[in-house]
Amino acid sequence: MEDKEILEKFQNPDSRNLAFNQLVRKYQQKVYWHVRKMVIDHDDADDLTQEVFVKVWTHLENFRKDSQLYTWIYRIATNECLNFLSAKKKRFFLPLHDVAAELSEKLDSTDTLSGDEIQLKLQKALLRLPDKQRLVFNMKYFDEMKYEEISEILGTSVGALKASYHIAVKKIEDFLKKD
Repeated sequence: MEDKEILEKFQNPDSRNLAFNQLVRKYQQKVYWHVRKMVIDHDDADDLTQEVFVKVWTHLENFRKDSQLYTWIYRIATNECLNFLSAKKKRFFLPLHDVAAELSEKLDSTDTLSGDEIQLKLQKALLRLPDKQRLVFNMKYFDEMKYEEISEILGTSVGALKASYHIAVKKIEDFLKKD
């Protein structure tokens, strides 16, 4: 179902629940994996995905349609991830490298993330990136989004995103060569 149809159904109180269920079915998996790549832990990703859709439900009626629906949802998911990671650092007074180490340990102990040794090394390298750089890399590399779409989600210029992606790739290459 097209986003336009979902939004039209959502405006009608009689079909609002059906429209929202269709929206969740359409985007839940994408949102979950977007979040999961940032927070690593399944339970945290699951909770944050639910939070994202609670916010979508709460604010969908006011969606202005000046951006695409999935872009708007990704922006909410991105903000939830960044807020979660920031709160985690503050709550435990952890420096950045300790949070990365903790997430790396979760990566080692999780059995729901499949992948060979190279994939695991890539994930560990990603954890060493600053959160926003990791977001840019994930969106560009894994989600195959265009810079223009990422720009709309993160509110950053395309040029800055290209630079951020290039720097992230360089850091990942350096980590993989060193390891």
